[in-house]
Amino acid sequence: MILTSKLPQVGTSIFTVMSQLAQQYGAINLSQGFPDFNCPPELTELVSDYLRQGFNQYAPMAGVLKLREQISSKTEKLYGFAPDPDTEITITSGATEALYAALAAILRPGDEVIILEPAYDSYVPAILLNGGQPVFVPLQVPSFAINWQLVKEAITSRTRAILLNSPHNPSGAVLSASDLLNLAELVTDTNILIISDEVYEHMVFDGQPHLSLLTKPELAARSFVISSFGKTYHATGWKVAYCVAPAALTIEFRKVHQYLTFSTVTPIQYAIADYLDNQEHYLTLPAFYQAKRDLFHQLLQSSRFTLTPSAGTYFQLVSYENITQERDQAFARRLTTEVGVAAIPISVFYHQQTDHGLLRFCFAKNEDTLRAAAEKLNRL
Repeated sequence: MILTSKLPQVGTSIFTVMSQLAQQYGAINLSQGFPDFNCPPELTELVSDYLRQGFNQYAPMAGVLKLREQISSKTEKLYGFAPDPDTEITITSGATEALYAALAAILRPGDEVIILEPAYDSYVPAILLNGGQPVFVPLQVPSFAINWQLVKEAITSRTRAILLNSPHNPSGAVLSASDLLNLAELVTDTNILIISDEVYEHMVFDGQPHLSLLTKPELAARSFVISSFGKTYHATGWKVAYCVAPAALTIEFRKVHQYLTFSTVTPIQYAIADYLDNQEHYLTLPAFYQAKRDLFHQLLQSSRFTLTPSAGTYFQLVSYENITQERDQAFARRLTTEVGVAAIPISVFYHQQTDHGLLRFCFAKNEDTLRAAAEKLNRL
């Protein structure tokens, strides 16, 4: 049997590779983006309660109504916009599904999607599988700010969408007010749609707000905005996320969603709906993760790595230019197998494997884990 691959360049993801390597060599895993601490015990108890009560059958395709209502209320409090729970909010089985459903809903063969690189690894395959063409625009290194002139030059008559990510994985950069103004100016009087990956919305540091696209009506009117409960509640394995989009876009989004997963795990939806009454959790999350960021930064002060503290997410980029001139993928592998700390090389987030000599560490870890990793890194 001969099967021609739709994704001939795609292999096992770097996250899987590095996590397996870390396990094989007993390294501290700061590569894949997941916490090594548990979600709030009150939330897990709520899940258990709903399991025992028998909430174990299919949820509504669009998601449990109470959860969608809670999301609408939360969105209004945070961003001044109250999406309609019935027609503008859809619960999905993770943000990756939401991204895929949005792209599948809007793309036709030959349509172009502008992607800002470095970019999360699921974006390009989702575009290609739906007949689209990625158009790459590099972010400015080392700030990873957007050059809006380059974005403007990348727009053609075939541009269907711009895919944004803020706070940004892997760099930790965040959108500014001027970024939203530039974006709004670019798409005015066009049919360009926006897909905004905002799964780290509650991890913006140094007193800065998260500037969701939902804060600007002219952008919200043409956007799929995607958020993640897995990131917010330290439960990435639950794969529960949601998409906010105008009613007309949500109709098409749900047509795809119902044939991808149909619905998302029922008892967890009810539990999250209840737990959203606890606003303190997500309102204090920036301070919670900033403390971990600051600790990691402090612990590496005496190392030969150099870094600028991340503005958002739970990732930190570091430069190793004072240590070696190796390519980042080779150094990341050696760091895992010889030093005992696993990281992600940034070149894997570029379609041409552009190497800036940077690694990404995840600091969503217990203090003891960060101290143990730093002790090893300081020996270099």
